[in-house]
Amino acid sequence: MSLTLSRLRNPEGWFRYAAAVVVVLASTGTAELLFRTLETTRLSMIFLAGVLVSAVWLGSGPAYLAAGLAFMIYNFYLCEPRFTLTFADPEDVIVLTVFLIVAMLTGSLAGRVRDEARRAQVRARTTGALLEASREFAAVVEEAALRQALAGRLAEAAKGDAVVFDGADLQVSSANLEPPTRFLTDVMGLALRGGGAQPVTLEAGPWRARALRSAGQVVGVAAWRPAAVEPPGLEELQLVNLLVDLGGTALVRARLGAAQAEVAALARTEQLRNALLSSISHDLRTPLAAILASASSLQAFGDRFAPEVRADLTDTIQEEAERLNLFVANLLNMTRLEGGGLEPKAAPFNVVEVIDQLMTRMERRRGGRCLEREVAPGDLVAMGDPVLLEQALGNVLENALRFTPDGSTVKVSVAAGAAVTIRVADEGPGVPEAELERIFEKFFRSSDVRDATPGTGLGLSIARGLVEASGGSVKASLRPDRSGLVVAMDLPRAEAAE
Repeated sequence: MSLTLSRLRNPEGWFRYAAAVVVVLASTGTAELLFRTLETTRLSMIFLAGVLVSAVWLGSGPAYLAAGLAFMIYNFYLCEPRFTLTFADPEDVIVLTVFLIVAMLTGSLAGRVRDEARRAQVRARTTGALLEASREFAAVVEEAALRQALAGRLAEAAKGDAVVFDGADLQVSSANLEPPTRFLTDVMGLALRGGGAQPVTLEAGPWRARALRSAGQVVGVAAWRPAAVEPPGLEELQLVNLLVDLGGTALVRARLGAAQAEVAALARTEQLRNALLSSISHDLRTPLAAILASASSLQAFGDRFAPEVRADLTDTIQEEAERLNLFVANLLNMTRLEGGGLEPKAAPFNVVEVIDQLMTRMERRRGGRCLEREVAPGDLVAMGDPVLLEQALGNVLENALRFTPDGSTVKVSVAAGAAVTIRVADEGPGVPEAELERIFEKFFRSSDVRDATPGTGLGLSIARGLVEASGGSVKASLRPDRSGLVVAMDLPRAEAAE
């Protein structure tokens, strides 16, 4: 039978005692060679060296065997009369007795040092494996990924295969492994019926399994199967059990984290709903009140009003209805953006046509402000959804008109470069530079205009969401020449997208 070097370095069971016999026999051969060469029988140190090697290499038990065997061989082979177990000289009795005592003490001390060093190596190996596993488990959030990581760690610790089962999802350490599904289901049932009872390792053929639990909560079953025929060592069993406990704790933590995240999401949703209702209540009530007042006035006194008064009331109804429609469209768009239900229909379109159509629609709402358009030469065909762009640009223009005083100008310019860029520049108060990015957050309104101008704080946020959904980007900057804000929208060019 051939023995590998790794097996010799880490012998187990009976093999250690057989190796001790081999060491003593090697010492005997060395003593015979020295006896023939030097013609001396004072060779006890050769046998003591063999006992010491056995103790350091194999441990205390094999060292005791080596000491006893060396004592017998030394007495039988080298003490006069040779090849007998009798003592012709009292001095030989003293020498052999001292030899046996020294051999036993040497073997005991060296064996203890060896055993303690081996236990320290095992503890270091176990601690290192647990540290790596805990780091891996801490970095994983999803339960399925945690079960997969645990299966891999268990297979490595058991030097075989492993599976982790939670009653529905099954994770295996290797793709071609056939898991013992029936065994896992039975262990899961026993664990659930046992509640918070002490976990027990169950066996079925080569498979061993334990429930994954923490704080009395069962989160699955872990099973492992060593690849070797001989049973696993104590250190392997301890490491596997510690990994099972660590994995159960990590899975419970992941479930608690998911539940906490869900609760936080519900709280944020409720907070968003309350903020939304509080923010838009005034903006919805104002156009509704204007529409109701104008319509009731026309119904009650329409025939008494002058034509220009009736036209003014009709314009008021139309303007406020459009304003109300914008609020409702923003709410719907926000819901679609938050829920991921927005599906842009990308196609090439002429940006100038969208701008002209929008500026015509905004003409009645500009009041005493001036709307200017500046178009640079070049191919101004962008790739995106023109309907979403019109809604986004409408929100930006609405925001610019709201904060621009009468007699001022809102300028819309478009140019083509690496992208098709639309810029809306107003002559309002602007915002502090630190708030340039925050104005695109939901419900955020600059402290400089929060109390002076009504609004929900949704327009720019929705504009950015609509443009980004179409593959573009939005950013804001302060005007370099005077007070005011510039909002730039970059859209991918049609030929670049192709």
